[in-house]
Amino acid sequence: MGRLRHIAIELRDHAPFTAFGASSGAAIAGAMYLPRAETMIDLSWKAFHIFHPLHLLLSAIVTAAMFRRHGGGILSAVSIGAAGSVGICMMSDVVIPYLGGSLLGVEMTLHIDLLEHPQFVVVPILAGAAIGAATRLWTRCPHAAHVMISTLASLFYLTAFGVADWIPKLPFVFVLLFVAVWLPCCTSDIVFPLSFAKRF
Repeated sequence: MGRLRHIAIELRDHAPFTAFGASSGAAIAGAMYLPRAETMIDLSWKAFHIFHPLHLLLSAIVTAAMFRRHGGGILSAVSIGAAGSVGICMMSDVVIPYLGGSLLGVEMTLHIDLLEHPQFVVVPILAGAAIGAATRLWTRCPHAAHVMISTLASLFYLTAFGVADWIPKLPFVFVLLFVAVWLPCCTSDIVFPLSFAKRF
């Protein structure tokens, strides 16, 4: 099977995971908004700083493990796992929610943990890359968890750093979460490591 065909099949097969995650995220946003907007913002801020590091950890695990599974060496896998997660997770959790919220007319604040809290980024990335490189075949379960946690990180960035009445915007939140998770996460977990892999 060719490299591009293999990647296309992986992307197709992972779309349902992402749609489920995006639907769950939109439902959580609606449920959280019902009590008070202030409560939602505070909870979202705390939740983002839990799920963003978890997202980095799982992304690095899956990226490194996918690379090892397809013939990569252990040291290279650590490097690929770390490099493949940091920029792509920031794109998924921060950049796309920030731009998407701005396009919806929401006043968004740009918050980058790598600059403001680097320890919450560097430690999970290195730990995840080492775990993925060591386990090699451990990809499917972490990928499913990665998709769900990425969805929550993107959602909580939206609601922590964007002030809006989110209820009328929930259909757009679903689309935004799907895009923010499917393209970056599948790029991190599948496209990036397989681009460097030796065999299929």
